[in-house]
Amino acid sequence: MDRIRIRGGNKLNGSIEISGAKNAALPLMIVSLLTPETLTLHNVPRLVDVLRLQKILGNHGVDIMTAGKRAGQAATAGETLRISAKTIVDTTAPYDLVSKMRASFWVLGPLIARCGEAKVSLPGGCAIGTRPVDMHLLAMEKLGAVCDIENGYVIARAKKGLKGGHIAFSKVSVGATHAALMAAVLADGDTIIENAATEPEIGDVAECLVKMGAKIEGIHSRTLKITGVTSLHGAEHTVIPDRIETGTYAMAVGMAGGDVTLRGARADTLDNVVLTMQRAGIAVDKTNEGLRIRRNGSGILPVDVTTDPFPGFPTDLQAQFMGLMTMAQGTSHIRETIFENRFMHVQELARLGADIHLHGDMAEVRGVRKLTGADVMATDLRASVSLVIAGLAAEGETMLHRVYHLDRGFEALEEKLSACGADVTRISG
Repeated sequence: MDRIRIRGGNKLNGSIEISGAKNAALPLMIVSLLTPETLTLHNVPRLVDVLRLQKILGNHGVDIMTAGKRAGQAATAGETLRISAKTIVDTTAPYDLVSKMRASFWVLGPLIARCGEAKVSLPGGCAIGTRPVDMHLLAMEKLGAVCDIENGYVIARAKKGLKGGHIAFSKVSVGATHAALMAAVLADGDTIIENAATEPEIGDVAECLVKMGAKIEGIHSRTLKITGVTSLHGAEHTVIPDRIETGTYAMAVGMAGGDVTLRGARADTLDNVVLTMQRAGIAVDKTNEGLRIRRNGSGILPVDVTTDPFPGFPTDLQAQFMGLMTMAQGTSHIRETIFENRFMHVQELARLGADIHLHGDMAEVRGVRKLTGADVMATDLRASVSLVIAGLAAEGETMLHRVYHLDRGFEALEEKLSACGADVTRISG
């Protein structure tokens, strides 16, 4: 099993190309189920989760061609996928595939919308807590589907097709918003989605659907209005830059010090994070290339944050920010409001010398003068990269185990950090 070795103490200087957003690429690939024509996606990141979803879509009869690299293309440049779901051969998404990646449950909506039926395994819980699918099913039922749960599977039917409806979510849910949006675009009539999630990745999916012929109003707002169409056609779309990767590398520079330009980064998707980092004493400047992150000599200031749905501070950057705060000059408080079990990285950060105390959904982080390298273990995707961030500033050597979590969401992490002066090496086996 691979490990990553980090020898701390090096400042980061140079530039990092931001990859396409995993959280947009996955639902965009699933959107291909809605049309028999080819959907071409550019800037798709090379990630384990992308490969897993290709296998899941292949199970439904989807053909995916990966375009070859172009001359002069950087190793970290995203892929181009040409996805064709001309014929859906199977409307069942089995447990052995869905259990490996929760986002694969989102095939439910497109399969019902296009085929009138779907049988999709319940995804179950995950390392960061349970994430129920009740709101997904609510959305399908509001659109006229009959949903039953049998032997661990959701069995949904809409023999006469989906009908437009009024969907009002009791709380903001990214997954449920994706599900409702994908299903409603082929429903007969108008659909209103209230209290929709407004994450940039949902806007990216909606904009792709519009290119395919969908009629959607209120994109990027809490209320979406969809007028159903009888069919969608093929399109060409470029995945937006990954705001979570952007924030992660920005915090890595804040931790290690240095001066790095994050090429392709979009500040408009990270306003809350940018302000938070500036309050922590880290310079963040918009440039024509993306974002420039600098910290040269000055200490890290403590900042309190609370995770919230977009445009609030993202839960997917909570662990990374905690890593940064471990060496702040004072005490910070980090409250997690999205997932109930997303502090598993705390004990691993403590192995490096961090001083963190948990009080329910709030972590009190008392900054220390130094961290010391140690063997640590990744517990989930975002937690694993928080340990990399801490290791960049720790004295000595940090060895990160179970790095398969990292490979699910960060493309060429070692290469990108090493190109900026970090001593980060993957050890195979």
